[in-house]
Amino acid sequence: MPRSVNHAASRARRKKVLKLTKGYYGRRKNVWTVAKNTWEKGQEYAYRDRRVKKRNFRSLWIMRINAAAREYGMSYSVFMGKVNKSGIGLNRKVLADLAMNNPEAFKAVVDQVK
Repeated sequence: MPRSVNHAASRARRKKVLKLTKGYYGRRKNVWTVAKNTWEKGQEYAYRDRRVKKRNFRSLWIMRINAAAREYGMSYSVFMGKVNKSGIGLNRKVLADLAMNNPEAFKAVVDQVK
C-alpha cells in the first residue's frame, strides 16, 4: 500500500510562512527553507527586542533628566536622590516628559527638591 502524505496541509503550512515573509529581499521571500529560517530568526529578535525597548526608553529618560537637571546645577543621581527623599511621586518617564515639553514645570520640581 502506498504511503499517504497530507500534501494539502504541508503546502498550507509553507504558504503561511511564505505569506509572512512577503517583502523580504531575494530568496528570503520565496525559498521555503531560507524563508522559514529568516522568519524564525525575526520572531526571536521581536521577542528579545520587546524587552530591550523598555531598557532603551529608560536610558533615554535618564539622559533627558540628567541634561535638564544639569541646567540647574545638579547631576542626575543627586537630583533623583532628592526627588525620592522629598516624596515626589513622579517616575522617570513623567520627569523626562516634563523636562522636554514643560521646562517651567520641571523647574518647579527642581525648586521643590532643593
